[in-house]
Amino acid sequence: MDIKSQKAEEFALRIIKLHSYLKEKGEYVMSKQILRSGTSIGANIAESIYAESTDDLIHKLHISIKEASETSYWLRLLHRSEYVEEKLYESLQNDCQELIKILTAIINKLKSNRK
Repeated sequence: MDIKSQKAEEFALRIIKLHSYLKEKGEYVMSKQILRSGTSIGANIAESIYAESTDDLIHKLHISIKEASETSYWLRLLHRSEYVEEKLYESLQNDCQELIKILTAIINKLKSNRK
């Protein structure tokens, strides 16, 4: 498993635990949204492994970035609405931003290699 896949899977596991925690606190709407977007990052990376072309690979990784961006949004809302404490928020947000940086770097390298 490569670094991006491993980090995305570890992040997804943290999001699954967050979802369970939020449900225990009685929050169901945002918890479902962040579960969907946070686990979708790694799912799209997994799908990209069998991309049909470089363009397809780039497209799948772009979808992962979009899902990470959405996850970042839900994290901000959960933090601002006081469902998620500062320390947990910062840790999850840092992991999410790291995934975005890794994926962006990979996409940029793939695009530059095409030229």
